[in-house]
Amino acid sequence: MMFLKFVLAILPIVWLIAALSGLKMAGHKACAITLAITVLLGMFYKKMSAACAATAVLEGVLNALWPICLVIIAALFTYNLTLMTGAMDKIKKMLGNVSCDSRVLALIIGWGFGNFMEGMAGFGTAVAIPASMLAGIGLNPMSAVVGCLVVNSTPTAFGSVGVPTVTLSSITGIDILPLCTDIALIQMLLTALSPFFIVCICGKGLKSLKGMIPMTLIASLSFVIPQYLTAHFIGAELPNIIGAIVSMICMIAAAGKLGPKKDPEYEIEIRQESDEKITFKDGVIAWSPFILIFVLLMAVSDLCPPIHDFLAQFKSQVIVYAGEGGSTLTFSWINTPGVIIFIAAIIGGLIQKAKISQMLTILIDTLKAYWKTVLTICCVMSTAKILGYSGMISDIAQFLVVITGAAYPIISPLIGVVGGFVTGSGTSTCVLFGGLQKETALSLGLDSTWIASANIMGAGIGKMICPQSIAIGAGAINAVGSESVILGKVFKYCLFYTVIAGIICMAGTYFI
Repeated sequence: MMFLKFVLAILPIVWLIAALSGLKMAGHKACAITLAITVLLGMFYKKMSAACAATAVLEGVLNALWPICLVIIAALFTYNLTLMTGAMDKIKKMLGNVSCDSRVLALIIGWGFGNFMEGMAGFGTAVAIPASMLAGIGLNPMSAVVGCLVVNSTPTAFGSVGVPTVTLSSITGIDILPLCTDIALIQMLLTALSPFFIVCICGKGLKSLKGMIPMTLIASLSFVIPQYLTAHFIGAELPNIIGAIVSMICMIAAAGKLGPKKDPEYEIEIRQESDEKITFKDGVIAWSPFILIFVLLMAVSDLCPPIHDFLAQFKSQVIVYAGEGGSTLTFSWINTPGVIIFIAAIIGGLIQKAKISQMLTILIDTLKAYWKTVLTICCVMSTAKILGYSGMISDIAQFLVVITGAAYPIISPLIGVVGGFVTGSGTSTCVLFGGLQKETALSLGLDSTWIASANIMGAGIGKMICPQSIAIGAGAINAVGSESVILGKVFKYCLFYTVIAGIICMAGTYFI
């Protein structure tokens, strides 16, 4: 009976993987069919009422639109605005003054700046903006997206100023500092390997590491060490942000002396776009939207209680789900990453002499270009709500617990991977499985903090192949409809990370 429950519960997920990877179906179509299958299973197998099914779907759509799609559109609007004003050309030239080697730029933008955006905003910005920038300066767009998806897996736990980890602590009752320490520790190996992966992905093979080992090692250690120390001594809010800033500074400083020798295979022509010198003022103006994103997000975060607490009052809370146990949706009308990014982009656009009418045109064009991405994310989030409220997610997890027994630590990250794949959110995965992971750990005599950490590590890995993340990546490089191609390329990295995560979790139970 339990096996049958597992098979039926996992059917929508199996279909989604098959549709994207086997049938090569466009993401918005595959996810719409997945939602239909899930609703039918919820109503006829799990006996959900029509009202419960409908309100679960509505909750998913609302959750998708605010804040996830809001953040994505804001991030893409910001990038498109810098293209229109010419700021991106100046940014390209400035980066070219650091290096014209595509592998070095992949590290600085995809790894360093990507981790910074994950720490500040999350919700897909760490894929959308860096992938757009890398494609814009001349890297292969598909490689840029795959590389950003892979490296964005490990910073998930401390993304959005630490929200997933804070949520996990709240759900499980585990003290925040020990939890942060274990999360940074359990992910340390995969985090350290990630910059090597992005170099190989963007450089198309292991041969691209030739001459890049010192630079990549600096990129790795200059992020991992500050991230761990910050997590251990300060908490969940700053590990990604501090790690990314230190890493970018170290990479830029090292690029000249320790960067690879000039290799035509990896050179991209950035310097030749203009002979005009970029002054410090020009650089600040060009980077102003991104600088403002950092400043404003820091200002409205928990790190600045007076501003945060004042803006936090401008919110609405509502329970949409008609059944028992419905989540309370909170709509923060000002203090949410998407709104802050929009404000920063508009101010930055005005600094760059853009007219309001031009910005409005860019916003409309961005919405037109990415409506399929929005539809995909709405379907994915609605599917996740049905799976969660109907109990199908619990059926999947409970089956995995029963069949593994003492070997559960190997499976613990996999449960997080399933959650990350279905929800596309480290926070949602913690809500779905955090309690289950803790209770299972206690029943098996395992360290509950370590197992809870494995859950959030798995969530980040699952995001790598989540339809939502892939849709964001496809949208970022203007390749909507290529989701199946991206999934095919990124799946092997997800599988590798999942296996290594299981081994690390199991080994840690003997030493932690």
